[in-house]
Amino acid sequence: MIPLVKTGLPPKEILLPALEEVLYSGYIAQGKVVDAFEEKFCQYIGNNYSVSVNSGTSALHIALILAGVKAGDEVISTPITAEPTNTSILQTGAKVIFADVDYRTGNLDPKDVIKKITSKTKAIMIVHYAGMPVDIDAFQKIEEDYGIPVIEDAAHALGAKYRNKKIGNHFKYSTFSFQAIKHMTTIDGGMLCLRNEEDYEKAKIIRWFGLDKKKTRKENNITTQGYKYHMNNVNAQIGLVQLNRIEKLVHPYIENGKFFDEKFKDIDGVKTIEYYENSEPSYWLYTMKVENREEFIESMAAEGIMVSDLHKRNDLHSIFNSKSSNLKHTDSFTKKMVHIPCGWWLEVNDRTKIVEAVKRFYS
Repeated sequence: MIPLVKTGLPPKEILLPALEEVLYSGYIAQGKVVDAFEEKFCQYIGNNYSVSVNSGTSALHIALILAGVKAGDEVISTPITAEPTNTSILQTGAKVIFADVDYRTGNLDPKDVIKKITSKTKAIMIVHYAGMPVDIDAFQKIEEDYGIPVIEDAAHALGAKYRNKKIGNHFKYSTFSFQAIKHMTTIDGGMLCLRNEEDYEKAKIIRWFGLDKKKTRKENNITTQGYKYHMNNVNAQIGLVQLNRIEKLVHPYIENGKFFDEKFKDIDGVKTIEYYENSEPSYWLYTMKVENREEFIESMAAEGIMVSDLHKRNDLHSIFNSKSSNLKHTDSFTKKMVHIPCGWWLEVNDRTKIVEAVKRFYS
């Protein structure tokens, strides 16, 4: 079976010596290795301030806190995403307001977001779903016109670009995930990218119980709620090794995604995703819309190809209490959306097998 997702780790002969160096160093908690990982990630993304944490979910929670989101507020978000995007909003005590998606892309529709803005709206959560950048120009204009901060969930979009700049540079708060099956894994972990030093210093305090690690215990005085969200040296060491080969991890997704775009564009029954102008996807998942989806998924499985719609649309979870949501484009998109394998593990014959299987089904 060709898997839909797969963990990408460095070769044993490279990773294990690096891990041994940290594991038997006498210090495995958050330390200099974490600092080095953050610095190297900044260099890759092209920003100045990055704070590593134990998960992408933790990064989202800190971003929401920094944006000033509190209990009783509203955050506009997308229903098409992994659940932590929106459960992190609930952690603050705020309410999730789901806006509709653009049927062409599956990403949040800025026009519908504007319709959902109220006096209670304190942030907008965007997701570059499956590695496809949203209409960043439109959301930057909303941020400017309405004074509402945009939080960028880039868990799927490592290596993607918009206007020739890597995702992670376009908004005040950007988050990444290094969970097991993402473009780059540190086994588990995440990163919060920020624009200014003030937020950077606050984020470091929030991730460590509300304590300032530059001060002694006696000097410290907790003035804000903090959490145990930090990354340790072991995960950071894996991250450093991964960053040494980051293009080998990310580039195959992009190469395979472009290959499938070309091969599927003229197949009746298949509609490829339309990308926004100036965007360069990183194709964490190859997403397309298909006719007879359930039968298609079964047919692909019979051919040894794992295919799935993966995430349940979030507004259907009762915890969000969103029964009144009118999301007609989300309805239409999720009925046809499907993902096929696209990552670094695909060999040339795997890509050919997938294309031929799709063509056979719709012939």
